[in-house]
Amino acid sequence: MAFTIDPRVAELLGHDAHLPAVDPQRFTRAALAQRFQQPPIWHPDVEVEKWYRSPNPVAASVLVPLVMRDEPSVLLTQRTPHLKKHAGQISFPGGRSEPTDPDAVSTALREAQEEVGLDPARVDVLGTLPTYTTGTGFVVTPVVGLIAPQSGETDRLILQADPSEVDEIFEVPLRFLMDPRYHERRAFDVAGSRLEFFSMPWTSHVTDKEYFIWGATAAMLRNLYRFLSA
Repeated sequence: MAFTIDPRVAELLGHDAHLPAVDPQRFTRAALAQRFQQPPIWHPDVEVEKWYRSPNPVAASVLVPLVMRDEPSVLLTQRTPHLKKHAGQISFPGGRSEPTDPDAVSTALREAQEEVGLDPARVDVLGTLPTYTTGTGFVVTPVVGLIAPQSGETDRLILQADPSEVDEIFEVPLRFLMDPRYHERRAFDVAGSRLEFFSMPWTSHVTDKEYFIWGATAAMLRNLYRFLSA
C-alpha cells in the first residue's frame, strides 16, 4: 500500500521515556559479540506491519551496519525520490534476495556493496534479528554487522552511493537510537484502519538537517533496542 500522508504530521501518541536507555558499555565490540553469541530471552516489539496483505511475500535482507568509532553509530541511507517503493525514506542498505544468494547474510552484504559501495570483507557479521514483514510484502531479515573505520575515515566512511537508489549516506549515533526517550509512537488512519508506527527524528549537529526515521527502519531499530536492553 502506498501512503500519500506525510508521517511527520501523523498524530503523536507519545514517547517512551519510561524505558531505560541501553548502557553504552554494551556498545563495545566485545559486548556486542557476546550478546549475539549468548542472546537473552526477549521479544521484538513489531514483527508484522498491520497493513500487510501480500499473498506472495518476497524474501529480503538489510544490513544494520554499526560503525565502531569512539562513539559508535548506525549507517543509514536516504532513498532516491523516484523509486516505486519506499521513495525518499530512510533505510538500511538492503533489498530482495536473489536466486544466487546462498542465505540472508549474503543478500545483505551484496545489497550493501551495490547500494553504498561497502566491501563485504569490511563487515564483521554478528548475527541476525527476527524477520520483519513490511506492508509492501517483504519479509526482511536484519543482519547486524560491525564496521571498523580505516585510515582516512575519521569523519565518515569512504563509500560510493548508487545514484539510482541512494540519495545520501549518513550516520546516526547508536546512543541516540538506543534511547527510548527519542522513540516516538505515532498513528494515522488509512481506509478506516488505525495504523501505528515508530519514528525517531534525528537532526545532524553538523548540517542541522533533520532525518525522519520511521516505519520499517524505526521498527527494526526498536527491535534492536529490545535485544540489547534485555
